Amino acid sequence: MEVIILQDAAEIGAVGADAVAALLDRKPEAVLGLATGSSPLAIYDELARRCDSGTVSFRGARGFTLDEYVGLPAEHPQRYRNVIDEVFVCKVDFAPGAVQGPDGLAADIPAACAEYEAAIRDAGGVDLQILGIGTDGHIAFNEPGSSLGSRTRIKTLTRQTRVDNARFFGGDVDAVPTHCLTQGLATILEASHLILVATGRQKAEAVHQLVEGPVSAMWPATILQLHPHVTVLLDGAAAQRLQLVDYYRETYRSKPEWQGI
Repeated sequence: MEVIILQDAAEIGAVGADAVAALLDRKPEAVLGLATGSSPLAIYDELARRCDSGTVSFRGARGFTLDEYVGLPAEHPQRYRNVIDEVFVCKVDFAPGAVQGPDGLAADIPAACAEYEAAIRDAGGVDLQILGIGTDGHIAFNEPGSSLGSRTRIKTLTRQTRVDNARFFGGDVDAVPTHCLTQGLATILEASHLILVATGRQKAEAVHQLVEGPVSAMWPATILQLHPHVTVLLDGAAAQRLQLVDYYRETYRSKPEWQGI
C-alpha cells in the first residue's frame, strides 16, 4: 500500500488523473471503477478538463459504478447512476452505454446482483478502481461487519452512513434510503489497481485504521491491506492520525520519477 500525502484536493486530483490517463494511454479500452461521493470529485474534474483539452479520451473505455440506492426513482437526482452522469460521465467522451451501475429498481435483486458481477467479469475485470472511505471505514456500501469475502449484494445502511449522506437529501436523514446494492469487498479486491481518496479530519481515524490497523470486518477498508497495488491519496488533515506520516512523506519524495503510482 502506497500512502501519498498531498497539499490539497487539486493536487490529489492531478495525481489521480495522471494514473487514469497513463492507463488509458497504454490501454484505451480500459475498464474503470467509478465511485460517487465527494472524495473523487477532484480527479473527475481534472479528467474532464484534460478530456476537453484533448489530452485524454474515454471513447474506448468502459466504467462500472460501485453501488446504488435501492428504491430511488430512476429520475431522482441522488440516484448514483444520475450522480455519476452529472459529475463525470457527461463531461467526458464515454461511448453511450459504456458506464453501468447496479440496478436498484430490479424486481429480482439477487439476480440483478449476480448479473452485475457477470458483467464486470465479462468486461475483463476492473483495471483501475477509484474509492472513497466512510468515517466508519466502509468502502462502497460495505458497512462495518461486512464479510471480507462478500460479492455484489443488497445491504442495510447504518445510521451513521445515513446521517453522513443526509446532506445530499436536504439534511433529512429519513429521506436517505435504508438499503443499497453494493459491490462486495471481494469484488473490489479483484480490480488490478485501487486508488482510495480521503480528505478532511473527519476521515482521519478511518484512514489510520485502513493503513495501520489490523485487518478487520469492523473497519471494512482494512481488507485493502491484502491487495498488491493500492494507492491512498490524502490531504494533511486526513493523514493526521497516521503514526508513520513522516515515513510516508519521505518515501514519496524519494520515489523514482519513472515509477508513477
